[in-house]
Amino acid sequence: MSTRSVTHDTFTIERFYSAAPHRVFAAWSDPQAKARWFSPDADEQVLDFRVGGHERNRGGGPADGPTLAFESIYHDIVDDERIVFSSNLLADDQIVTVSLTTVEMSSVDGGTRMVLTQQNAFLDGHEQPDWRRAGTTAQLDALGTEFDI
Repeated sequence: MSTRSVTHDTFTIERFYSAAPHRVFAAWSDPQAKARWFSPDADEQVLDFRVGGHERNRGGGPADGPTLAFESIYHDIVDDERIVFSSNLLADDQIVTVSLTTVEMSSVDGGTRMVLTQQNAFLDGHEQPDWRRAGTTAQLDALGTEFDI
């Protein structure tokens, strides 16, 4: 019998982007833009950006590792201000992490202050809090490159 465990973690990442909130929001809501910064190596990408809508990104992990899939449901969307969604990370179709993410955007100094807060339940040691923070940080850094295009 395997040992089961849950590790809980919450983190917040703040970023300032030189673009206005409507542009930052569009980078989250437009399927082509989001694919560029969120999951550029995924084999499958689907984004139905609306309350009750789903997102799925599959593939793009290490060749010798499990097949990864990221699935989300959008619970709250306020244009140019807020996005709230829950997500599952799956490895070979097994749920390894369950998350609740809130993204808040506000206009500051001619750009956007974005605050992302994520609450996670990491299941059975398949993912670690530091890995998730590092991955999310890298994605938000990549988001910043959208405004240089």
